[in-house]
Amino acid sequence: MVTHLETEVLVIGCGIAGGVAALQLADSGIPVTVITRTQEPQESNTYYAQGGIIYEGRNDSPELLAEDVIRAGAGQNNSRSVNILAKQGPTLVREILLDRVGVHFDQNGQGLSLAREGGHSIPRIIHAADATGKAISTALVEALQRHPNVTLLSGYTAIDLLMSNLHLDKPSSRSPRCIGAYLLDQATGEVAPCLAKQTILATGGLGQVFWRTTNPIGARGDGVAMAHRVGAQIIDMEYVQFHPTTFYHPQGWAFLISEAVRGAGARLVNANGEPFMQRYAPEWLDLAPRDIVSRSIHQEMMIYGVPNVYLDLATYISPQQIRRRFPNIYAQCLQFGVDITRDLVPVSPAAHYACGGVAVDSWSQTTVKGLLAAGEVACTGLHGANRLASTSLLEGMVWGYRSAHYVQRQLSRSSLPQFAKVRPYPSTNLPLPDSEQIDQLMQEIKCLMWHQVGLVRETTGLEQALARLETLGISVEALVRQHRPTDQLAGLRNVGQVAQLITTAALHSEVGVGCHYRV
Repeated sequence: MVTHLETEVLVIGCGIAGGVAALQLADSGIPVTVITRTQEPQESNTYYAQGGIIYEGRNDSPELLAEDVIRAGAGQNNSRSVNILAKQGPTLVREILLDRVGVHFDQNGQGLSLAREGGHSIPRIIHAADATGKAISTALVEALQRHPNVTLLSGYTAIDLLMSNLHLDKPSSRSPRCIGAYLLDQATGEVAPCLAKQTILATGGLGQVFWRTTNPIGARGDGVAMAHRVGAQIIDMEYVQFHPTTFYHPQGWAFLISEAVRGAGARLVNANGEPFMQRYAPEWLDLAPRDIVSRSIHQEMMIYGVPNVYLDLATYISPQQIRRRFPNIYAQCLQFGVDITRDLVPVSPAAHYACGGVAVDSWSQTTVKGLLAAGEVACTGLHGANRLASTSLLEGMVWGYRSAHYVQRQLSRSSLPQFAKVRPYPSTNLPLPDSEQIDQLMQEIKCLMWHQVGLVRETTGLEQALARLETLGISVEALVRQHRPTDQLAGLRNVGQVAQLITTAALHSEVGVGCHYRV
């Protein structure tokens, strides 16, 4: 690794938000550096999104979409963000995903195939079988890899954000601003500063804070924790959405069973094969908003003392349609001996999506100068207290696009300090940390969050969880000071801090609403 890097714009993360932001900047002639933690740049939360992305339904309108978003969000939504998404989203899907990068969505005899998902009043979701995120992520990364204005670095972990008032030998007398990030080269273990006039956080979700989650291993809340450490405002962290239907396995390993399965006709049933959603949401049944479905499943599990309920596809969808529409889900379940064309599929809720995060305005600006955030790491207020199905990819695209346009206007007003003034990252000459110790601490945090700050919360459990997390936080910070930085240690630090943010917000928000459910 070189001793330092310099770029006009640094984008941390390469899902739909980071990918769209980088592509828009590059297309406008601006050099941009994109970093990803993983060796494969398409590996992200976006890559694992199954169901689809909102487009335009027949007889649809921005007003109808906005109404569905606000209903799902229990009325806690930011109306300006809702209107931006509803009015700009479908147009950007066409201009960026269909026309610019050429994502191949499923077709029927009348054009794009439209599906309906939970909380939507009409079918308006376009998809690529049950691997929509993979199709989008692959197309975006290929476009970035071909682009002469993009430097794409894989296997780099952002350890901390660089601030003009903290990391310069002679701190600027001006108001503090973000001037890039310290990057860990996972291959060499070296840490070097990357200076940037503008930095865009697009690090994705935080599901790995919980024991059971649909999120990939890298969804550790890294961006939220880094932004919090430099004083950025963090909001709505109590609103963590639990997806109702993830494959249940006794060892805790979960994978998503897309909402599109219920949109195609599958029903939630008990062990006797009897549907039960009519008792909880008679109007919406199995396509109620996710918070309602998740709590309904939880109630059924409590009533009967069982760890899961079931999805019945076989009774309601033909085997041919199941294999054609859900080939990846079919293959994954088959690995565990479940044939979804014949068998009931064991499911239970798991942590899925953070509705809160780094507070941003309508152009993705955070409260820290020079720092923007887009995608799941950010909180635009769009989702309110609960996310409507298939709005995540659309939000990431819209605010990735808007962040790029804001940056274009700001670059001429920004300048970089000299590299000689940037302090080297501390701790690089210390011993490596104990990997097993880090793993044990990580597992304790995840189990604590699952049992006491999960789908259903109560005051005593939240208080106990926060006290323990604060104690663990002291131990983790000691590890950080006494050892060389590694990706694993950075992840532990970030998970611990995000866990505290979620628990504190949940404890202070005494009235349960949406996916924050207090008893």
